[in-house]
Amino acid sequence: MTGQDDDLDRLMAVMQAGFDPAYGEAWNRRQVEDALLMGNCTYGLAAAHGGEPAPGEAAAGFYLSRHGYEEAELLLIAVDPAQRGKGIGSALLDRFAAEARQHGARQLLLEMRRGNPAEALYRRHGFKQIGERPNYYRTRDGSQLDAVTFACTFE
Repeated sequence: MTGQDDDLDRLMAVMQAGFDPAYGEAWNRRQVEDALLMGNCTYGLAAAHGGEPAPGEAAAGFYLSRHGYEEAELLLIAVDPAQRGKGIGSALLDRFAAEARQHGARQLLLEMRRGNPAEALYRRHGFKQIGERPNYYRTRDGSQLDAVTFACTFE
């Protein structure tokens, strides 16, 4: 991981800032490294301007995805709360979709907890609900939340 250490540091900084600890959604560094070692997972970083950050520049957002036969799954996406509302999440979703198409994907998938405010962003990008899993997620306080599955199919 030597070539990616700086990227992983920047990704993890956004991870810690971007996910509310009450939901337990953030991954730890080992989970991210293990996903990337599988070979079918990729990530993208965005700076505050929405493009790729320059070497040493802080990341304002990231996505982590997994590619399979004719589909790609958005595993995680986050934007630093101090950088939200600037189009960074939208730019990241656009990059994820472009990368997925390059890998031959015909469909994008994602799953989120019900009530996640990012749902509006996903819907703006063409995602439609295709399923749900009742009481799938368990929060830190023990309450349960439904998982909602979305898909976006390329025409």
